[in-house]
Amino acid sequence: MSGMAVVRYGLGGVMIVGGVVIIILNPGGLGVDGFAMAVGGGLAVLMINFLFRLGASGDLERQREEDARTYFDEHGVWPDEEEKKGRKWTLPAGVVTYEQEQRRRRERGS
Repeated sequence: MSGMAVVRYGLGGVMIVGGVVIIILNPGGLGVDGFAMAVGGGLAVLMINFLFRLGASGDLERQREEDARTYFDEHGVWPDEEEKKGRKWTLPAGVVTYEQEQRRRRERGS
């Protein structure tokens, strides 16, 4: 278990165990208050760590999507698709591309 995992989950776990120990040692009065504070704090630490990891995983997914879009812009296919050799684009009849329009304008102007 790495040091970060110990801080992430071990700290909250130790707080919860401490709360259980407090209520066992003093089942009335301050023991109940100590139990509530320790367990509540431990659960809060665990929940904050869980929500942070959830947010960080979303950042990773967004980065993967951005990388896939960049790949698509460069290659014309998504990264998980097989690139087809000899791909030929066919436009519907009557559609004029930007290059064709520019060529026609140059021909008309000269």
